[in-house]
Amino acid sequence: MAYKENYPSALLTEAVEAISSLPGVGRRSALRLALHLLKQPSEHVHHFTGAINDLCDNVRYCRICRMISDDEVCSLCADHTRDHRQICVVESVRDVMSIEATGQYHGVYHVLGGIISPIAGVGPSDLNIQELKERVQALPSPETAEVILALSGDVEGETTAFYIYRQIEGSGIRVSSLARGLGFGDDLEYADALTLGRSIANRQLFKP
Repeated sequence: MAYKENYPSALLTEAVEAISSLPGVGRRSALRLALHLLKQPSEHVHHFTGAINDLCDNVRYCRICRMISDDEVCSLCADHTRDHRQICVVESVRDVMSIEATGQYHGVYHVLGGIISPIAGVGPSDLNIQELKERVQALPSPETAEVILALSGDVEGETTAFYIYRQIEGSGIRVSSLARGLGFGDDLEYADALTLGRSIANRQLFKP
């Protein structure tokens, strides 16, 4: 708190508070960033803050897969060259970006927006699981399609995968999961592209 009390300006204090609210940014780093911004031309700072405002006010989520998008349907779902009968289920937008970086997957995605976590108070109804179920049911021939459960290998990820499997198992669709090239508890976000790519290419039938 001494750092806060020693700030010479209430405006600087407010800026530091805002910047330090970002994950992984402490108050010392926030102060350094705030002072750096003060040294920049005002048009650069206004461009920076304007981009953040646009992100918050104008970003949309694809009505099909819930990926971040500028339009009602994201560029991945709108791409007719991709295999729309292959749906890769992931926890977050960041996971989509990680998988795309491998160049090994050419289907489409479904972003859950999290994983089931009773400790964090996140249940199935808080995620985009019902939307996935409806998406699978709308497929003309689900037995020729595939859902790939690309979730983390920890207990919460496995619990979420099992729940999803139980929701769609009667549809006849093939359900697979990533090969365990990823260690137990590993997040897709931190996996290197080669390991993640191999895990996708060598996926196997999901076994509850």
